Amino acid sequence: MSAEQAPLLAVRDVSKSFGAVAAVRDVSFPLYAGEAHALVGENGAGKSTIVKMLAGVHRPDTGAIELDGAPLTLSSPADARAAGIAVIYQEPTLFPDLSVAENIAMAKPPRGRFHAIDRARMVRDATALFERLGVDIDPARPARGLSIADQQLVEIAKALSADARVLVMDEPTAALSTVEVERLFTVARSLRDRGAAVLFISHRFEEITALCQRVTVMRDGRHVSTDPLAGLTVDDLVRRMVGRDLSTLYPERSTTPGDVVLEVDGLRRDGVFRDVSFQVRAGEIVALAGLVGSGRSEVAQAVFGVDPRDAGTVRVHGRQLRAGSPRAAMAAGLALVPEDRRLQGLVMDASIARNVTLPRSGALARLGLLFGGSERRAAAEWTARLQTKYGRLADSVSTLSGGNQQKVVLAKWLSTLPRVLMVDEPTRGIDVGTKAEVHRLISGLAEDGVAVLMVSSELPEVLGLADRVLVMREGRLVAELGRADATEESVMFAAVGQRRHEAASTETTGTAPAAGEGRAPGGKATEQGVEVAL
Repeated sequence: MSAEQAPLLAVRDVSKSFGAVAAVRDVSFPLYAGEAHALVGENGAGKSTIVKMLAGVHRPDTGAIELDGAPLTLSSPADARAAGIAVIYQEPTLFPDLSVAENIAMAKPPRGRFHAIDRARMVRDATALFERLGVDIDPARPARGLSIADQQLVEIAKALSADARVLVMDEPTAALSTVEVERLFTVARSLRDRGAAVLFISHRFEEITALCQRVTVMRDGRHVSTDPLAGLTVDDLVRRMVGRDLSTLYPERSTTPGDVVLEVDGLRRDGVFRDVSFQVRAGEIVALAGLVGSGRSEVAQAVFGVDPRDAGTVRVHGRQLRAGSPRAAMAAGLALVPEDRRLQGLVMDASIARNVTLPRSGALARLGLLFGGSERRAAAEWTARLQTKYGRLADSVSTLSGGNQQKVVLAKWLSTLPRVLMVDEPTRGIDVGTKAEVHRLISGLAEDGVAVLMVSSELPEVLGLADRVLVMREGRLVAELGRADATEESVMFAAVGQRRHEAASTETTGTAPAAGEGRAPGGKATEQGVEVAL
């Protein structure tokens, strides 16, 4: 980017407060045409507020947003769309009962004779947009049932239909497989190379380096730096984001596992998983790894009683749990931090305090009545321990950023002091500083004797925390690896059903991918185009 080129869009000294909370203070950065620009920072750094100002949801209290050097007033999302600014959120908001073509043309449907909507042209226009994006989506099908990845591509098609010049992508890859991430990045690069300015928000550094040329770092609502990405290391970005060095992301532990706490024997859910048996001991962290769709999350939900099981038993300290009863699981000391925090982990309209104390509401009540003061006192301890950023504990949990919502889910279950903690994607959507805190917290719980069962799609997290790794493939446990034997290669080959020629195994033999093959921008291995989510 030449020094003489003026930015397409510029954020100039913007500030935004919500009551007494200053979300953004004097932040400035440029977006250039034909360039992808990363915006990074810890949860609560102000990134979401910046996105909402660009989307026309919030107006800055001070400062300005400029387009082509002229001040731009964005009083509504319609103003942002009219200015050529499109925002792609982590969770798209399409009209599910309308067709894909109708969703794309919603803002300005084509008209024919007598000003009637020209539905045939609507489908033709949508088809042309998808051909331009290089994706295969039927414009006539209902939006309901589309994958998150396809919904985001529909949102991008909407942006193209409105001639968007600025594309804002807010954590778009959090729920995508590696193959879907690569497809999304191919589209984003195409738009960038055609002259659009792309603002990309993500916690995944490998994705940032795969797509972006420039990066802005925010911390505590303030601008820290804006620099070309070339020459910067992950350590450089982490230091700027958290204001300190992270000595290690995965703390050392020297505990010896105790007695068996959780025992799963012959667990089966028809069509999902079968013959799953394992144990977790006190003070031990056991990780479930495997391909997307291998049944990892479904096993955890069946153990907790959220999902039914067709056969098998679950015992805690030798006592068998009643199938399909989360209440019985909680009474036995189990806790489950689910993968989908919004649908399964939180009551979005309830307060932060209510969400944190929900599993303990009976114990906190007096004479059958639950008082707000007791809720807030109980919630304050764990939100503070997880460094949750919020205005008031009485605020709705829906007002929090995604990472802080994840902290509330963790606080909710950790406050129950469980004997067995099951965590499904515990650090998804959490910034690197908080990720280290969550890792230390999980390790500390194990040192205190808690049995931990962890499902994670991040292989470094699995290898850094787990004492044992259980690898699933197509609904079955196919390998058990101790800490000394668990490597990226051994876990990956077990997950895809292949082993290196030199390794003796009863598994199907095969060859490893050559160096550089089977790697997507997300850094996760793939085999024949299928994600190995580890």
